[in-house]
Amino acid sequence: MDAAYQPRYLAGIVLFNRGDFFEAHEVWEELWMETFGPEKSFYQGLIQAAVGLCHFCNGNLRGAVKLYHSSRDYMIKHGPVFLGLDLNRFWDDMEKCFAPLLTAQPPRDASPAEDLIPTIELNPPPADWPDPAAYLEAE
Repeated sequence: MDAAYQPRYLAGIVLFNRGDFFEAHEVWEELWMETFGPEKSFYQGLIQAAVGLCHFCNGNLRGAVKLYHSSRDYMIKHGPVFLGLDLNRFWDDMEKCFAPLLTAQPPRDASPAEDLIPTIELNPPPADWPDPAAYLEAE
């Protein structure tokens, strides 16, 4: 089965997997604003997951935890797989990454362990990945 994914969805994934979380959020936000139906809350969850990771990397731990929870709430209701993304695996990876912040006594200063930062894989994979630069606004 060949999946036809929205190019901005794929461009956001490329950016997310590079660790360019803010840029992924920007690309997905454009898509989210034009979307209706169940995809809208899924994209909102992706956006918040990306911003949560951005906050975690930048030391805004309270914001990171808040967005971790809200993004999970948006995405998990879409079942085990949505738009080719294994949500159970993604959230297992997010939980491992955020584990230090999800304790009763979270640290005051932390950053994610690089080897625990999640990546997104799609099944089936797309035939081609777009160049995300085509979807980023010129500054």
